[in-house]
This record gives sequence, structure tokens and C-alpha cells, in this order.
Amino acid sequence: MQRLLFCALLFLTLTSHAQKPPRPTIGRIVRLDPRLDKLIPKDAQIEVLASGFVWAEGPVWIKQGNYLLFSDVPQNTVFRWSEADGLTTFLKPSGYTGTGPYSDEPGSNGLTLDAQGQLVSCEHGDRRVSIMPLTGGGKRTLADNFEGRRFNSPNDVAVHSNGSYYFTDPPYGLAKKEADPTRETPLFGVYRATLAENGKTASIALVVNDLTRPNGIAFSPDEKVLYIAQSDPARPVIMAYPMQPDGSAGKGRVLFDAMPLLKQNLPGLPDGLKTDRDGNIWSTGPGGVLVIAPDGTLLGRIDTGQATANCGWGDNGQTLYITADGYLCRIKTSARGW
Repeated sequence: MQRLLFCALLFLTLTSHAQKPPRPTIGRIVRLDPRLDKLIPKDAQIEVLASGFVWAEGPVWIKQGNYLLFSDVPQNTVFRWSEADGLTTFLKPSGYTGTGPYSDEPGSNGLTLDAQGQLVSCEHGDRRVSIMPLTGGGKRTLADNFEGRRFNSPNDVAVHSNGSYYFTDPPYGLAKKEADPTRETPLFGVYRATLAENGKTASIALVVNDLTRPNGIAFSPDEKVLYIAQSDPARPVIMAYPMQPDGSAGKGRVLFDAMPLLKQNLPGLPDGLKTDRDGNIWSTGPGGVLVIAPDGTLLGRIDTGQATANCGWGDNGQTLYITADGYLCRIKTSARGW
């Protein structure tokens, strides 16, 4: 009897392991500076969690439910992924609620959470930034115009600790991009939305107006610097703007120029970015996710081999989730996300 019980337990153990094979991996870690070894373990791998997307974007971790949300912009869908449940559809439509076709990128793009735990979405097709409680209830518009002129296609968003929302507005969601006849604003700006005490939008301010393709956006841990990635192949840079006491941004400087990487024919452009608790910048760009020190030194790359759109911290803050074209990936880090 004991022998039969042992064999049964052994069979169940082997069967259980057989049902959970190792996840596939892609790419490699390119180490250019010894400081990277303190941020990414030597044995770290880029795991593929799901695939088959058209253009995955905007990963955000939902701590209360232990799951990740991310956009597929062309599919007009927000997907949900968790270790327990795998991949499911969370929200469709995600960024365009009109009738008929709109453009090749109609859905939501960048996602984040605000201090109230609401999902903040940059919506290409509806040309707005929206907020939606995850506990139930529909969306409402946070911002959809500046001085009466509709935005182009809000792309990515970061929330300041004072409750203000900062977001970028390039033309990627418009049907004919910068040449679209429905454009109402002459520039591709970066804006700040500030809410009144009653929860309604009190004001929209233009904070950066000197970029041609503002894209990813994030604050330094002390919120003294606003980082913005520019996805213009003619000037692929990551900019650093000093924050002013009134919430405006001072004169920007180039923190990192990605043109040398682009000239190596590495796929991608500066796009989504995040910072860790030590102030390092983790920005997608030519060659995957670029890990950049606060002084602008490129420490290395998480090279997915794909045009990589965005990244975001999850789990205990030491997992970086990555959206790379048709893939959702993750990598375990020694760095801790902010």
C-alpha cells in the first residue's frame, strides 16, 4: 500500500511539473557598464508570457489583484494577464468608441494608476485621457482639449504625487498622422491636467512645446526631473526637464541621444520609460530597453530583438514587464521600481 501511495504521489508530482514547462525566452542582456550588474542579475532571462499581439503597449501592474493590464493599440483592447489566469480580455473597446474604422492605432496606449487606484488611459481614437475605477463604474473624461482644440492622440501619462496628470500628445493615433485633416492643435505638446477638489478638471496647461514626437513620460523619484522620450527618427532622444514649484517645466536638456544606436539598425525608437528607486531610467529604444544612469550613461540594454514599446514595474517592484511588438515579456531585476 505504501509503495502504491508513493508511486501515485510521484506520478502526480511529475504530471504537475509536466503541465508547467519553462517559459520560452527571447533576446539577451547587453552589458556595457559594470553598474548594470547591480541592477540586473547575471542569470536574468527575458521570459515570454504571451504573444500574438499587433502592437502591445502601456503595461501597468495592479497590486490589489496581482495582475497586469496592457494595451494592444491596433486591436482597441486592454488585455489582462496574471500568473493564475493567463491572458484574458479586460476592456474592449479601449480607446475608440465611434462608429466605423478610424485609424490603424485606435485603441488605448499608455496606462497608469492614480492615487485613488483608478485606471488612467491615453485613448487614441477618442483623443482624450480618461479615468476609470477598477472597482466598478464607467470611464469619465479627464482631458480632451486644450483651449478648445482637441488633442491629437494622447500617448502616455505619468501622475505626480500632488495629483496632477502629465501626458504627451503626438499624432500616432490619427488616421493620416501629422497630415490628418482633423488635427486641431498645431503642435505636439506635453500637458498637465489638474483636478479641482470636486474631482472635475480644473485646468489644462501646456508644459512642453519644443518636441516633435513626445512619447513616453516619467518623473525622477524625487520628482525634480520630468523625463520625456522622443520617438522622432530624425532626433531620437530622451529629454530631461527640471520641474518648477508651480508644476511647469523648465528648459530641457538632452539626457541621452539614441541616434548612434539607431544607426546600428537596431529596431525601435525611444518610447515608453520608467525610473527605479535609484533614479536610473529604463527606456525602450533602439535595441530593446535601454538602462540609463541619471548622469546619462548607457549601462546596457535588455535586447528583446523586437521593436520594444514600453515597460513597467510589477510584482514586488523587482520585475520589469515589457511590451515588445507582439510579445508580453518580463525580466527579474535587482533594481526596484519606483
